[in-house]
Formats: sequence, C-alpha cells, structure tokens
Amino acid sequence: MTTNRIMNHPVLGRLENKKTVTFTFDGQTFEGYEGDTIASALLANGIRQLRVHEETGEPRAIYCNIGHCFECRVTVNETDTVRACMTPIQNDLKVESGKRQPTPFNTSPENWPRTYAEYEERNKDKKDGDSNV
Repeated sequence: MTTNRIMNHPVLGRLENKKTVTFTFDGQTFEGYEGDTIASALLANGIRQLRVHEETGEPRAIYCNIGHCFECRVTVNETDTVRACMTPIQNDLKVESGKRQPTPFNTSPENWPRTYAEYEERNKDKKDGDSNV
C-alpha cells in the first residue's frame, strides 16, 4: 500500500488496523481499506484522474466529494454513472474510468441511485431473471 494517505487521524483513528480490500481500476489491481470509497482508495493509491470530459476530453477528478457534482462518475461492474465518492470499495470490485456518456437525463437526479449498492438493490429482480422488471 502506498503512503499517500494519513495513517493516524485525530478523528478517524489509526488505519493500520483496518482490513485490506483488493479491487481493480482500468485493469490494474489496487488495495484500499475497508470503509474507503472508490474515490478515497484511488486517491490513496495516487490515482487522480477518474474520467475525461465527454466533449473536450479534458481530465476530470474528485471535485466536491459529497455526491453533488458527478465529476467522479465511473463504471462499476459494467454499470456506468456511479459516483466514486459515494460508493464503498469491495473485494473484487471492477472499476473503470468514466468513458461512456452519462445516463440520459430522462429522470431527475433525485431518482438516481446514490451508490452502487443502491443500484444493485433496485435492480436485484433483473439479476434474478424477472423479465417483467
């Protein structure tokens, strides 16, 4: 694990006692700590660029880190427009930089899932083979 993180925080405590989690980003394997978001784990591993702007190709990264701006959207397990700052890492999570256009704005942002776990919960019937969903 790299040293790009604070290991002893006055509020969060000591991190060396946390469980290590392994995930991939753009095909490369990284480690983070249990409780890390995708964004914080990538930042701790020295990854700053999470996607490119759809029109200009300019690099984009973490901006607000509270889920409002959508600058940190990535693809998680083939689901696009997932906010890296709101989604906890899990073992064997496959994260890809945001290369696709965002979901069309046919629903208001308030109805979008805030995390990948919320997306999975909303779509669990589709995974179980229910074609009526």
